[in-house]
Amino acid sequence: MSALTDFPLWFLPVCLGVLALSTWLGARAGRAPAAEDDGKKALDLVLTATFTLLGLIIGFALSMAVARYDLRKTYEEAEANAIGTEYARAGLLPAADASRIRKTLEAYLDERILFYETRDDTRLRLIDAETGRLHGQLWSAVETVASGGRDAVVALVAAGMNDVLNSQSYTQAAWWNRIPGEAWVLLMLIAVVGTALFGYSAHSRRRIVLQAVLPLLVSVAFFLIADIDSPRHGLVRVHPENLRALAESFAHAGDAPGRSAPQTR
Repeated sequence: MSALTDFPLWFLPVCLGVLALSTWLGARAGRAPAAEDDGKKALDLVLTATFTLLGLIIGFALSMAVARYDLRKTYEEAEANAIGTEYARAGLLPAADASRIRKTLEAYLDERILFYETRDDTRLRLIDAETGRLHGQLWSAVETVASGGRDAVVALVAAGMNDVLNSQSYTQAAWWNRIPGEAWVLLMLIAVVGTALFGYSAHSRRRIVLQAVLPLLVSVAFFLIADIDSPRHGLVRVHPENLRALAESFAHAGDAPGRSAPQTR
């Protein structure tokens, strides 16, 4: 289920087809000669309870998806702040060390922007490999500086580099933190049962339109949740606006005389 929800545009027609089929099967059973109206009150009660439960779970799932989306946005901003701060702190070091660290940070920033923008899984694996390589270079540069003396400036730069590396780990964890597949199975199960019961109870001709609208509405709700919850393949995505702004400030700093450090937010 989780593999399907990674691609919301495919998930929508699948949901619509499954729920429309369950509604149709319920309507067929409701029109059968053996169907009786003696239990109509009980059926209405079960139907109301089923859709109340479905509405509550949809609300909880949407809340979970929005919270995870906001967390991904927060960590994107935190990454930009960490990289920008370390770029500025590198200016406290000797010129050769500062230049080496800043150039590596610029290359690292480019990879982080690509991480947010790419949708291709093969390309993403290459980006992850390059990010890991740059991690090693960044920390090796700090170790080289620290080997020459452990004063307060070196400690400040080392702490800033640690924040840069940690921020990437926090971002990756936030992108992995998705709505569990078991929750999606439960949602689909309740929706299938609910639409089948609705089709069973709505077998009169005047309610045929409702039989078509209900699966569509539930499918659209599921699509919205899946789209917000999918960090890479959905329509609603986290764009690296802060990282791009930081990259522009790096470029402007490189064009300015003396290459002054950019301001961080």
